[in-house]
Amino acid sequence: MALLEVSGLSVSYGRVAALSDVSLTVNEGEVVTVLGANGAGKSTLLKAILGAVPAKAGGITFADADITRLPPHRRMAAGVVLVPEGRRILITLTVEENLRLGAHMRRDTAAVEREMAAIYDRFPNLAERRHMAASCLSGGEQQMLAIGRAMMAKPRLMMLDEPSLGLSPLFVSKLFDLIRELNGDGLSVLLVEQNTGKALKAAHSATVLELGRVAMAGAPDVLAADPRLQDAYLGGGSAAH
Repeated sequence: MALLEVSGLSVSYGRVAALSDVSLTVNEGEVVTVLGANGAGKSTLLKAILGAVPAKAGGITFADADITRLPPHRRMAAGVVLVPEGRRILITLTVEENLRLGAHMRRDTAAVEREMAAIYDRFPNLAERRHMAASCLSGGEQQMLAIGRAMMAKPRLMMLDEPSLGLSPLFVSKLFDLIRELNGDGLSVLLVEQNTGKALKAAHSATVLELGRVAMAGAPDVLAADPRLQDAYLGGGSAAH
């Protein structure tokens, strides 16, 4: 069953077309990855789904409701959450204060406390530093904090924008283990990711953007074997790495 449907979406910045006639679907319980070079429109797509940039044409449906014209806070309340590129945590606040920001629209106080405890169980490093400024965390720990903050919003769809950027290989592996774990718990994920090989391994389906248009879409194993994708993003067939 489709959770998110993007249909013929076009977005412009002034006279510059950022997205042209882009369509994709995220089904309940799926990980869908969006691949492409810098400037392909990947981040714009996530921002448009969140409502941070307006759609010039096309539509966005989430959980059978048309959200194309809804403001971002209404989309977040419906369960659409973005973990932005660069993490955007507030480094002067404590770890716990950052996490609580994710729940700022919620009123189910008891459930928020239970989920805070569950996040600390999942991320022991954050639990140990809960009263410390987030600036004390490593890059990988900051990324886990950004994901934990998003989890506090109780998402049905988590959108991740380049989550592995700047992380050590060890933390990249931990990150993708976490994505699989969250997906195994039932969370749907829309993943924009530079690490094409790992993204394809984690995904149920994939879409490749080029200059704001869909160039390829389909099953990850089919795309990974496509010479065009290998040449452009996988270094001539490094999908196994």
